[in-house]
Amino acid sequence: MSVRAPVHQGRLKSPFYSRLKQLDTVNEWHEWKGYSSADVLYCAETEYFAIRNSTAVFDLTPMTKYRITGPDALDYLNRLVTRDMAKVRPGRVAYAVWCDDQGQVIDDGTIFHLREGEYRLCSQERHFAWLMAAAMGFDVTITHETEDVAALAVQGPTSFSVLDKMGFDGLERLKPFDLGHFDFQGSEIMISRTGFTGDLGYELWIDPAQAEALWDALFAAGELHGIRAIGTTALEISRIEAGYLAAYMEFLPADETVRTGRSRSPLELGLSWLVDFKKPNFNGRRALAEEKRNGSTWRLVKLDIEGNKPAHNSYIYGSANGRKGEIGFITSAVWSPVCKQNIAIGTVRMPHGKPGDNVWVEIYYQREMHWNRKMAKATVVDKPFWFPPRRGAKPPGPF
Repeated sequence: MSVRAPVHQGRLKSPFYSRLKQLDTVNEWHEWKGYSSADVLYCAETEYFAIRNSTAVFDLTPMTKYRITGPDALDYLNRLVTRDMAKVRPGRVAYAVWCDDQGQVIDDGTIFHLREGEYRLCSQERHFAWLMAAAMGFDVTITHETEDVAALAVQGPTSFSVLDKMGFDGLERLKPFDLGHFDFQGSEIMISRTGFTGDLGYELWIDPAQAEALWDALFAAGELHGIRAIGTTALEISRIEAGYLAAYMEFLPADETVRTGRSRSPLELGLSWLVDFKKPNFNGRRALAEEKRNGSTWRLVKLDIEGNKPAHNSYIYGSANGRKGEIGFITSAVWSPVCKQNIAIGTVRMPHGKPGDNVWVEIYYQREMHWNRKMAKATVVDKPFWFPPRRGAKPPGPF
């Protein structure tokens, strides 16, 4: 086992920061794993509609990235995550979760099988210490490469048209969760058909030295396709519409919890399809097998809520008057502009929360200095709120 850890000081600037700063009119930024990342650049609503109506560009560079190579890379990953990575061939991307020995989720992320025996693991959180500990006994090299790879998410109905206009020959052959290597001005760029918006979209991965040239070429190609840069506020709305999970929202990383019962297993997060018990061994397998036999404590739910008042941080009840008691709580909520629905993701105690069940959500909202309380009826749904046909189109049509 060999490792290389990052060393840096102070707030980092993405290779795309200079271009983002030129567009910024509101100065709303936050820290994302050491980087400056924009919440909003000019208008959250306008940025959101770029995702659903044209092309939105989000700076993914701060996403944590690890390169995993070596003779035991596949065996190592199969021990680390719950799904069978042997089924993920080169040129494909897999969504995965990894757990502690108690079967509780440490984090979720994407694993890119770049080339034969060469992988990139991407996640929101930093897990270098855990990856090192899990690598004991394996002949692998783990490299923290967040600062070595610049990345953009290019999402929306015109995203393929924009990238096709840039001359990436063969891009139309990429299916969802495919990746390909292309030429960009004499350098290699990797493009994957992945994203966090639930829409047609791609992610671009390139050497930081080529970042500004890529940005300029992308925006030149997208000028007539409504291309816009966006911040995390717009991305968060689309993430909830797609029903995607976020660390510290839908689950607390198991290695960050202080009290018992505050973390979640993949089975409790609706990710049983990611747990392959046919594999002989992986972190948390014994605990998850026991949970499967005995039943889970919690269930993740997607809720269609009456009215238009988002249910931020609300409790969920089993009856309209609350006499049956509190059964769970909302983890993420938003009014969906494109679905015209009041939607939320939450967690409830078993056996509540089966698809089609009705529950009630206690919503507090303020109007003109007065707080109002509403018990809103909600229906549990089992599909994403937003899943347009173009998301899986093969190949994507021009737009």
